Amino acid sequence: MAEHILAIDQGTTSSRAIIFDKNIRAIASSQEEFTQHFPQSGRVEHAPEDLWSTTLRSCHAALESAKLKPADLRAIGITNQRETTLVWDRHTGEPIYRAIVWQDRRTARWCEQRRATVDESRIRGKTGLLLDPYFSASKIAWILDNVDGARARAEAGDLVFGTVDTWLIWHLTGGRHVTDATNAARTLLYNIRDGHWDDELLSVFDIPRSMLPDVLDCAADFGTTQPSILGAEIPVCGVAGDQQAATVGQACFAPGMLKSTYGTGTFAVLNTGDEIVTSTNRLLSTIAYQFDGKPVYALEGSIFVAGAAVQWLRDGLGIINQASETGPLARQADPTQQVYLVPAFTGLGAPYWDADARGAIYGLTRNTGPAEIARATLDAVAYQTRDLIEAMRKDWQSAGGLSEAMVLRVDGGMVQSNQTLQGIADILGTAVDRPEIIETTALGAAYLAGLHSGLYPAPDDFARQWRCERRFEPQIDQATRDARYAGWLDCVQRTLSGSS
Repeated sequence: MAEHILAIDQGTTSSRAIIFDKNIRAIASSQEEFTQHFPQSGRVEHAPEDLWSTTLRSCHAALESAKLKPADLRAIGITNQRETTLVWDRHTGEPIYRAIVWQDRRTARWCEQRRATVDESRIRGKTGLLLDPYFSASKIAWILDNVDGARARAEAGDLVFGTVDTWLIWHLTGGRHVTDATNAARTLLYNIRDGHWDDELLSVFDIPRSMLPDVLDCAADFGTTQPSILGAEIPVCGVAGDQQAATVGQACFAPGMLKSTYGTGTFAVLNTGDEIVTSTNRLLSTIAYQFDGKPVYALEGSIFVAGAAVQWLRDGLGIINQASETGPLARQADPTQQVYLVPAFTGLGAPYWDADARGAIYGLTRNTGPAEIARATLDAVAYQTRDLIEAMRKDWQSAGGLSEAMVLRVDGGMVQSNQTLQGIADILGTAVDRPEIIETTALGAAYLAGLHSGLYPAPDDFARQWRCERRFEPQIDQATRDARYAGWLDCVQRTLSGSS
């Protein structure tokens, strides 16, 4: 019997495929970057065919690396960049526009105009989200209103919408139009309390219901691959947005458990169990995962730029050749200089939600050089993490959650850097745990598929298998911590546009 799971991790800058064995160990992987398109300031796009082709090539390469046949795969799990929006022809599968990426801010004015005419608190009560260009709904509306003939085609039932998971499933299965509850919950169109697409929200955004995919649990039957795609019929059994997949991969199944993923952006998720906690600190309420029709909720804080700032050091400034050089370069920085980078390249996320803010560097002197800029880039990750955790702690305590210090479980590409994690622990003043498996986003997708296909154990048993590779404890005193953070807050206030 087939005893391997193929996890597809389609991210913002690359597509990956990782193969896990029956013991939930990664045995092979492949990854391929694709082009980022920035047609105007604040706009970020992907070519839809790049998302599919890089995913497909990565899957074939991972199978070849593992020396496995397609028939050796029990199931496929998918995790994906969330909110990124695609619209394509129902009959031909041809996209009508590039994918509008979650980072894209082109609909900021559109959202601002809507706030003047609708009750945003009612939208938030249904979705747990803010009326912000981050989410899919305004991106769909923009495509319908700006691509010739798109709205008429949509109203005639000829166009469909999907987040990236839906786009991949469509191609893998030959046209099945489905998503999972965690991705649906990021569209501003899905009622997370009642578990359905909401007619009132569809009316607010003027989006035809016929465009929307069916919504399933995270571990469910999403269809079977066409034999011509991978060489065999393989069931797709698990799907979750990347941050929810990481929450599963980190085994954060109990209320109060907290994880943060450091990739292109940074995303902290706090499990709140069966309670939807409404934030008073501009965090989001969302679905962490859903099994057997029962959602488990979470508080989430989203930072738009983390690893993307390191990518900027490489591609924009040219002061490093690869990401791994950032830590050693930062260690050469002059400790007497207090340089702050506020990486608002596409606005600021939680808890500020300022779409018009733009990046800034403060504290520059004639002695400031690449080392100081590198250190400020890594420090910005720590400061933004504290922004999120402070807000989460307040909301969770207000909702009656436990008040003791939280231990943060971390994952993602940036956590390979000991310097980055030590900086986060220092600024948070709390322990930071790095697991043995840092690719927990792919792990979560694999687990969901393995759970549904009967290869992997129940959640409680899976949680007992989680292992900490290293714990980072704070190494600076409270006064230093607070002084550095106060400097960050001052710089953020000077960066905000005034329209948030």
